Amino acid sequence: MTPRHDVLLAGTDPAGIQALIEGRHGDPFSILGQHSGDQGSIVRVFMPGATAVEIVEIGSGREIARLRLVHADGLFAGRLEHQASYKLRIHWPDAVQETEDPYSFGPLLGDLDLHLIGQGTHYELSHVLGAQPMTIDGVPGVRFAVWAPNARRVSVVGDFNSWDGRRHPMRLRREVGIWELFVPRLGPGERYKYELIGPHGQLLPQKADPVARSGEAAPGTASVVARSEPFAWTDSEWMSNRAARQTDASAISVYEVHAGSWMRLREEENRSLDWTELADRLIPYVVGMGFTHIELLPIMEYPFGGSWGYQPLGLFAPTGRYGTPDDFAEFVNRCHEAGVGVILDWVPAHFPTDVWGLAQFDGTALYEHQDPREGFHQDWNTLIYNLGRNEVKGFLIASALHWLERFHIDALRVDAVASMLYRDYSRKQGEWIPNKFGGRENLEAIEFFKHLNSIIAQRGRGAITIAEESTAWPGVTQPVEEGGLGFTFKWNMGWMHDTLHYMEQDPIYRSYNHGAFTFGMIYAYSERFILPLSHDEVVHGKGSLIRKMPGDEWQRFANLRAYFGYMWAHPGKKLLFMGGEIAQNREWNHDASIDWDLLDHPLHAGVQRLVRDLNRVYASEPALHSTDSDPRGFAWAVADDSANSVFAMLRTAGDGGSVILAVSNMTPVPRTGYRIGVPKAGLWHEIVNTDAEIYGGSNMGNGGGLPTEDAPSHGQPFSLTLRLPPLSTLLFRWGGRS
Repeated sequence: MTPRHDVLLAGTDPAGIQALIEGRHGDPFSILGQHSGDQGSIVRVFMPGATAVEIVEIGSGREIARLRLVHADGLFAGRLEHQASYKLRIHWPDAVQETEDPYSFGPLLGDLDLHLIGQGTHYELSHVLGAQPMTIDGVPGVRFAVWAPNARRVSVVGDFNSWDGRRHPMRLRREVGIWELFVPRLGPGERYKYELIGPHGQLLPQKADPVARSGEAAPGTASVVARSEPFAWTDSEWMSNRAARQTDASAISVYEVHAGSWMRLREEENRSLDWTELADRLIPYVVGMGFTHIELLPIMEYPFGGSWGYQPLGLFAPTGRYGTPDDFAEFVNRCHEAGVGVILDWVPAHFPTDVWGLAQFDGTALYEHQDPREGFHQDWNTLIYNLGRNEVKGFLIASALHWLERFHIDALRVDAVASMLYRDYSRKQGEWIPNKFGGRENLEAIEFFKHLNSIIAQRGRGAITIAEESTAWPGVTQPVEEGGLGFTFKWNMGWMHDTLHYMEQDPIYRSYNHGAFTFGMIYAYSERFILPLSHDEVVHGKGSLIRKMPGDEWQRFANLRAYFGYMWAHPGKKLLFMGGEIAQNREWNHDASIDWDLLDHPLHAGVQRLVRDLNRVYASEPALHSTDSDPRGFAWAVADDSANSVFAMLRTAGDGGSVILAVSNMTPVPRTGYRIGVPKAGLWHEIVNTDAEIYGGSNMGNGGGLPTEDAPSHGQPFSLTLRLPPLSTLLFRWGGRS
């Protein structure tokens, strides 16, 4: 009997049956599962490759029907006397499987979930979309849900169905374009993707789940079902106090790390450390060095290792390169137990064009802009999120909250903010579309950042955001209610470029570039700044920090030590990329470890010791951090001595009791009898001298400190007569009246 005339197919459309068999049907529940009729219930299942299918009553376990093959390609059907709860007993050529029928379950997502997703205000997408292990009506399994409003058909595929898109087509919730399906008896660890047919009937490449919470390790591209149980955190003390640790008055010193190349095991084919090994080795190192935070280059799942994570595709999944999501949570937990905060680089600006990712996800420009003048990054050959679409904006905000809430992340450093704020970013005339007012500002991105930072302020429990914004956009760290974007801090890219340019000059020419070292103070309080010496400055032919320094070996190291001293004394929080603290000679290579054996050389070990001591002094001296955003806490003691390339800063705490004088001599010429005015009489202790012998210097200094003289200078009532070592920075603490 042909399918057209089989009574078990009554009420079905022959064309629909053929579409189901061919994997083209967009409403599989209209055919499959249990359907009531005048003569009882009919159960239909599609099991390509099965030799027989039986219906087993749940509870008794007895067979209540044997289904008949009604289409040679694997469609089985049979009649039940009445509606019943049942299982399928499926006979495969080499095994017998017993499971519930995925098409016996009703709609899964609630109306409120669908409404919030459509509005772009469902901030817990990682609990709703993607693969969610759960129990429904006593049956364990995995609920899959994915947004693909323009697809004609979506199936979930994986090892469990031989990656056959005909086997598990999903139900469409037409209100917002969500496809869903509960697959019984699956659990965490299953690999899966989605197979979609686009709006014009084209079969698309199988897609990874945009809201997957886990992915297989590269070069694999499948999503992985993650556990739903919450991690057993033991960091309550840190979480209850972290807000106070991350204010503009806090000591924040950040160690920026690429997890895959901080330390590699040469004896094991140069492999990277996993999260457990990083916890064992990296955390004690960071604590010992006195850094307050670790900042990880993006660890959201990404396909190309050479992007360092800055072209991510799995915005809810820690990369599988270093372990499981629980392994990463344990790493964060151990950081917090050790008193170290964790910052993640997060990339909402763009995503790569890999066909198994977000690009043309349902056969249309769903996550990206359709017009390349808005939707394609020419610099990076990536696609730009369409922030004008509620669902996309909600997807990104939910991603941010996922890291803060699921993984207790303390801060998100938002990458490439400038590229989002300007419609003409890195574009020539005619290559961009003005906003509705004819301007270059990206109004949707502005609104997105304000919304993002407002939500994080409400829900983040003291978590903060940091902008990598390379222009003079006003109000990046101004509160949203005052018209700003609402970030907590901003990377001071201008300071970094100016001061590095100055340091790269031969000292004989520095007098002509004197203003590059002081210019940053003109705008130092326009935002709340972090001073970054980041990974970007030690790649792509720019050379390592030590190689940027001029002169012979001794002078290069002295220059770097003096520069670090100046940086730690300057207003602004601190950030240093890994390897900089040991004066690594070569550029950073993401496929190689830091050259730790350099520490056998006294000059490299000396730089490391200096950074450790600078962090210690920075944290212990309120004058060096508590007024980073308060202009009353800073004054130039010497700013105009270009002839000698000498700079001197006075830093004071809010109470005025803690006072630090920082003096830098940026020439290789020692200065003796150098008078500098100070505001307080008494003994000034020399607490840091970058020229000290323990750091690799010549050990010239001021004998640990000296008293003031009643000789006014530089507009101050008292003064010190100092010996300034060559290429050095000295820090003096006022110790009260002698």
